Amino acid sequence: MAYNDKYRLSSHAVIINKENEVLLLKATYGSKVWGLPGGALEPGETIHDALLRECYEELGLKVEVKYLSGVYYHSEYESQAFIFRVELKSSDIILSEEHSEYKYTSIAELSSVQKQRVNECVNFDGVVQSAKF
Repeated sequence: MAYNDKYRLSSHAVIINKENEVLLLKATYGSKVWGLPGGALEPGETIHDALLRECYEELGLKVEVKYLSGVYYHSEYESQAFIFRVELKSSDIILSEEHSEYKYTSIAELSSVQKQRVNECVNFDGVVQSAKF
């Protein structure tokens, strides 16, 4: 990779409820898929800055970051996704215009990529994981 080449970085939150289900948001843009809260870093942001900003923008809530569990490369998007375990400070979610719905779903129902990332986060043993998709 050359010095001036660019690729994307993003930070995402794994939020689990008492039933051990993961929070997903349905996008109002692109292919309108369900995904973890979070998004791309803006110039000058750290991965933590982006995570806190994205969660506040998308959920209308402040969150508590517990740990970084993994960094995953997605070839389709030329991106590195940083996955964090996060806890909500309140349950009063107010979605931004970027998302039309939210739901908690069983980890078993996730796509294979999401399932791996979420399981590695929930079962974090202190070693940050990485993988390519």
